[in-house]
Amino acid sequence: METSIKITDGSIFQEDNLILSNVNFEVNKGEFVYLIGRVGSGKTSLIKTINAELPLKAGSGMVADFQLETIKRKQLHKLRRKLGIVFQDFQLLIDRSVYDNLYFVLKATGWKSKDEINNRIIEVLKKVELDYKGYKMPHQLSGGEQQRVVIARALLNDPDIILADEPTGNLDTETSDGIMKILWDISTSGRAVIMATHNIPLVKKYPARTYKCENGNLTEMKQGSEIEFTSLF
Repeated sequence: METSIKITDGSIFQEDNLILSNVNFEVNKGEFVYLIGRVGSGKTSLIKTINAELPLKAGSGMVADFQLETIKRKQLHKLRRKLGIVFQDFQLLIDRSVYDNLYFVLKATGWKSKDEINNRIIEVLKKVELDYKGYKMPHQLSGGEQQRVVIARALLNDPDIILADEPTGNLDTETSDGIMKILWDISTSGRAVIMATHNIPLVKKYPARTYKCENGNLTEMKQGSEIEFTSLF
């Protein structure tokens, strides 16, 4: 299978603080992978390293054919166009409609044609079942609907990889399930999806390959092993 992400013997740092050591992490195209662990265990730091927001100071890393340990600043925008980011706290522009939030991203990433921009916005909003709410302001949407807009935004530039950092962290059980179904569907379209979460009931309902961040290490859990909910708090 084609590899989308591969980190070998990596060290994950936040400034001078070592967060995870001896990281070996691999995700294939079209694969759904969970990162689980307590708050502060390194899940977000690993995602930020994949996004090249944090440098990979030791080991080697490949993300969408870019080498993390040698990537130049001028290449970062090319890497990040290959990635779609889904945040827990949405980070939508509150003074613009849903449509204009998406329009802003496409213009900022080099799209020129108004027709192509319009068609792409309609396409991604249909994907998340919000094609009838493009005119709404973010505050007029529920939390689940706002997260759907964030997923639509992440899909705009047809990324190879989706990085979802606690995408259901602020949502109720039913809404979380809806978000999960969308992310799962995205992975079946050939994109790799990496989801950091402490929502273990969701992990159990939608089983997939799982890595656990704990005590400065990243460990791949054996398929079928019991995941303890209480151990993540």
